[in-house]
Amino acid sequence: MDNNSTGQQIPTGVAASTGLAIDQKQETGLWHFIKYTAHLLARDKAGTIGLIMFVIVVLSAILAPWISPHDPLKQNLRHAKKPPAWYEKGTMEYPLGTDNLGRDILSRIIYGSRVSLTVGFFGVLIASSLGIVIGLFSGYKGGKTDNIIMGGVNMILALPYLVFVVFIAAILGSSLLNVILIFGFTDIPIFVRITRGEVIKMRASGFVESAVSIGATGNRIIFSHLLPNLIGPIVTIATFEMSAMIFYEAGLGFLGLSVPPSVPSWGNMLAAGRKYLVIYPWIATFPGLAIVFTGLGMNLLGDWLRDVLDPRMRRVKK
Repeated sequence: MDNNSTGQQIPTGVAASTGLAIDQKQETGLWHFIKYTAHLLARDKAGTIGLIMFVIVVLSAILAPWISPHDPLKQNLRHAKKPPAWYEKGTMEYPLGTDNLGRDILSRIIYGSRVSLTVGFFGVLIASSLGIVIGLFSGYKGGKTDNIIMGGVNMILALPYLVFVVFIAAILGSSLLNVILIFGFTDIPIFVRITRGEVIKMRASGFVESAVSIGATGNRIIFSHLLPNLIGPIVTIATFEMSAMIFYEAGLGFLGLSVPPSVPSWGNMLAAGRKYLVIYPWIATFPGLAIVFTGLGMNLLGDWLRDVLDPRMRRVKK
């Protein structure tokens, strides 16, 4: 027998069955979410393909030390510019060939995914964290505060983004941390504008006024009512922005403004192979394909997330 809060005894069997029912309810909710997500993926073949492509890149980055056939930094001039395995003089020792210093291209591509995903993830994390806070404050407060913030945002967005990023990278120098900070801080205005727009739409819907009328404080309204409703659009735009950062990081690497040349990154590989593009095309082609593969996968995944997280898109799909 078990005691409840009033001191009354509850049969042990009843208590056990009640606990089991609660556990089953929780499991049912989780299982329902998994089945619902799987159902949406099954209906959207492009989303499934995008998810698979993204998972492949992520697993490659995580498992790089175990799946890379060679040390990505090891040079062997005797095997320099060796063609891929399907060429006449190629071998399975270097499936995608080697670069001008005899380094294995496949291993460098696998390790290069770490740089790209690190820049994309932490860049988006910085931009979204600060952008959401500023956008919430701007959209909720309105008035002069909103005008000042959006004036600064519009001025930054009016600048040619790539030129602006290249200029800052040239001043700060080549390092992984600098690249992350550059993309993180220059991308803040995008998240500010999106967050502010969504907040203004929610304010117009009337539930903010209802919360104020029952005595809810500003912080409670922002963090309990507005912020949860921003998850959908923020996650969607974060996926697209992460893809864009990967492309821009490769561009900076091509210009020699990303990570140091000794670090295996897709941009550095493109830069190293550009002068051999006609005679030894594999040196630059395969890292270029890795960039396209990752970007395409993330964009397909972002499209699927937009459809799933935006009820209006789901209605259109039906």
